[in-house]
Amino acid sequence: RIKRQLKKALQLLNLHKAELSILFVNDERMKKLNTQYRGVERTTDVLSFPQIEPKHLKFKTQNIVLGDIVINLHKAQRQAVEYNLSFYDELKRLLIHGLLHLINYDHEKSSHHKNKMKSKEKELYAALRSL
Repeated sequence: RIKRQLKKALQLLNLHKAELSILFVNDERMKKLNTQYRGVERTTDVLSFPQIEPKHLKFKTQNIVLGDIVINLHKAQRQAVEYNLSFYDELKRLLIHGLLHLINYDHEKSSHHKNKMKSKEKELYAALRSL
């Protein structure tokens, strides 16, 4: 299911030959990663580690490794309940969010970037609704 969703999302983003990795962790591991890489000493739901510079994303016909997405399954489960979603719908939301970070979307840059990312997230989420 996850592979199908990501494959479709990559196609919709015109990144047909892109690769990425996904790591599923628990609260404890995510807190360690968040502290180590962002200096934020608490758990979070998703982290992304891009491996390609944004300027190289324009060469979408070549094989590229986008990077890594780390998802906290414990946090995803709690958020699914909080947002009244199924676990898999919340997982899909986090995968999309992480993927967009890999391709240079950043909601923390400005309100414009936040709105742009939110819009793209909604678009992809809707397109993946049946998967």
